[in-house]
Amino acid sequence: MNNNKIKIFDTTLRDGEQSPGCSMNLEEKLKVFETLQYLNVDVVEAGFAIASEGDFEAVREVSKLAKNTIVCSLARANKADIERANQALSFAENFRIHTFIATSDLHMKYKLQMTKDNVLEKIKDSVNYARNFTDDVEWSAEDGSRSDFDFLRKCIDVAIKAGATTINIPDTVGYCMPLEYQEIFKKIKSNVQDIDKVILSVHCHNDLGLAVGNSLAGIEGGARQVECTINGIGERAGNASLEEIVMALRTRYDVMPFDNKIVTEEITKASRLVSGVTGFNVQPNKAIVGANAFAHEAGIHQDGVLKDTRTYEIMTPESVGLSANKLVLGKHSGRHAFNEKLKELGYDIGDNARQDAFRRFKELADLKKDVYDEDIIALVDDEVMHSGERIQLVSLEINCGTVHSPPKAALTLSVDGEEKGCFGSGDGPVDAAFNCIKELFPHNTRLQLYQVSAVTQGTDAQAEVSVRLEENGKTVNGQGTDTDTMVASVKAYVHALNKLLVKREKTAPAALSA
Repeated sequence: MNNNKIKIFDTTLRDGEQSPGCSMNLEEKLKVFETLQYLNVDVVEAGFAIASEGDFEAVREVSKLAKNTIVCSLARANKADIERANQALSFAENFRIHTFIATSDLHMKYKLQMTKDNVLEKIKDSVNYARNFTDDVEWSAEDGSRSDFDFLRKCIDVAIKAGATTINIPDTVGYCMPLEYQEIFKKIKSNVQDIDKVILSVHCHNDLGLAVGNSLAGIEGGARQVECTINGIGERAGNASLEEIVMALRTRYDVMPFDNKIVTEEITKASRLVSGVTGFNVQPNKAIVGANAFAHEAGIHQDGVLKDTRTYEIMTPESVGLSANKLVLGKHSGRHAFNEKLKELGYDIGDNARQDAFRRFKELADLKKDVYDEDIIALVDDEVMHSGERIQLVSLEINCGTVHSPPKAALTLSVDGEEKGCFGSGDGPVDAAFNCIKELFPHNTRLQLYQVSAVTQGTDAQAEVSVRLEENGKTVNGQGTDTDTMVASVKAYVHALNKLLVKREKTAPAALSA
């Protein structure tokens, strides 16, 4: 075993999707998985097979697409979960069953209502049973960072003896400090028999903003697998961010000489795809992938960067898949130049999708003076988000301003292939358009968020709209882009509504988190 190799375990499709409002449909999950394969992650946790029929199908279909990537499904410490995971994973050439149970006094007393002996027996039985289906079994101690160490040591010992090959010690609620978390792994390395026969793994949540710091500390303590998500999405405040961990390891190889096989040039593409399909915008000052990550406004900084980029940039934009050339295409650009730009931006799409994207690009170029990389990315990602949806925008006209009171909207939607039209009004143009949507597709939701931002600069910039809908405690996010803010608004609302239809079908069992 290469002791300096760090395995990257991506759980965007499982833990990431557990973010409120973050449900992905099957097509979106497959697109994300393909991008994760381009990134060259070692393990992809494709879902929780027993959670719902939708999760089972996602794990199964991901398994069919897997090439060199290990596909994993989460399973609680019982036979039904493990059997369901195995059924979903059976198409994969290489797969892992990831079983878990809580080990902290708090969780055992109030959630599991089990004794320590009961938990030890469950660990033994579940890992043993999972080994009937695969040699690659991961065991996780839920709330491991808050567990009594002596008991945690016994649990790990039982899991190893039962056949676990990876041992994961999650900071499930983001409670640990980095030095504290590092010490846990050092003590495990020193006090658990046969620990060198398994890979230790970290899985950190961001409740105190320490997920990445704790993950790196865990590596220094002896962990050789990191569980993380694209953009750090996940339960509550999220998971450790894949892009931040990978680039920290690459940038500071001098103090943390650990290798991983991630193709970092695919990072920005992956970030934008996940943002697009989940409706979770990346904050501008987000490390590595935020819009301002390589932006310099202060005069002193600008002067330094112009003289030598290393003065204020510790990595190059190109290393994470960004292009230094912003303005490249316009209305006179041809198909060949457009296709080359798609390749440069990391898009590998089919002929039909490429033709649709080129058509939309020409329409956009007629509306905008300058077309930037960000415009093209928004254009392609918007198509990815909205393809194959049950409800689709056909046309929209808005009458508003001081003359039209109240504002009026004329909207046509395609619902399950049938076009329906509506004339409606509201307190404003957005309200009028959204009222039309409710009339054409009746539903009871609450609009929790409506947010407008610009993809690029200028009065002709594409608008990027985000909405969040809530129904019976379930929340979903939607995004839409267009040079017309009202059109982008309707696209975003419809996107969220389509995601809500998917979420209505999902039911999840208790104790999902690890």
